[in-house]
Amino acid sequence: MVSLAESSNSSAGNPSRRGRRSSTMGGMPLNDLPWWRWRARVRSALHMLADPAFQQHYWATGRDGFGDVTDAVYRLVEDSWLDRWSADKYVGTMLRDATEAGLVDAAVLRVLRILHEVGADAPAAAYLGHPDWPAAVDAARAAHELLSRNDGEDPDTAPRSLEVLRILTRIA
Repeated sequence: MVSLAESSNSSAGNPSRRGRRSSTMGGMPLNDLPWWRWRARVRSALHMLADPAFQQHYWATGRDGFGDVTDAVYRLVEDSWLDRWSADKYVGTMLRDATEAGLVDAAVLRVLRILHEVGADAPAAAYLGHPDWPAAVDAARAAHELLSRNDGEDPDTAPRSLEVLRILTRIA
């Protein structure tokens, strides 16, 4: 098994996790994704996970433009590694303070627990009907509200489509 520190910068399996070690991020691998893009992706996922009306309108019906539950989970944890490290490691970079980190961690843990129980390829109904889903929505809502307000945005606006997110996070 190759350790992360030994992996090459051209990982075919996952190009967002290129293997340079960071002394400033607690040994986490660095990638070319700037902190503001991480935050935008995490906020997008939390926003969708926090909105039951959105979930019924888009995910439950399979409507295009916003992905599905597993897409949101992927945006929440992929580039940030929040499935492996506490959000505390991102205070001062992607997250403003320990309060943001605590709320993000709570949401991630609840959502991942459900993902592991129902499976990554489960239909939206399996997530939305899970008995712990309302608590996951509440945790995502708390994190979404705080991050939105801290960014000077209204947390009650509708989630942005994935195309709008791609435009907003495009690196010139």
